Amino acid sequence: MCMAFPGRVVCVEKNKAVVDFLGEKREADCSLVKCNKGDYVVVNAGFVVEIVPEKQAIEAIELFKNANT
Repeated sequence: MCMAFPGRVVCVEKNKAVVDFLGEKREADCSLVKCNKGDYVVVNAGFVVEIVPEKQAIEAIELFKNANT
């Protein structure tokens, strides 16, 4: 099973985005899905593959945080 976890785009330069996953920042290629700063996205194999609605992303993040308590 694979679980997709949303992250928030911190910045975008050309086809690269920096995505923040609960404080851990990763670079992702955004040539497949155009995203903007502030978008919540799902990354797979180093590529942004989906933009997630903010409400849905925040709910998923909260569920993940609460699962660790």
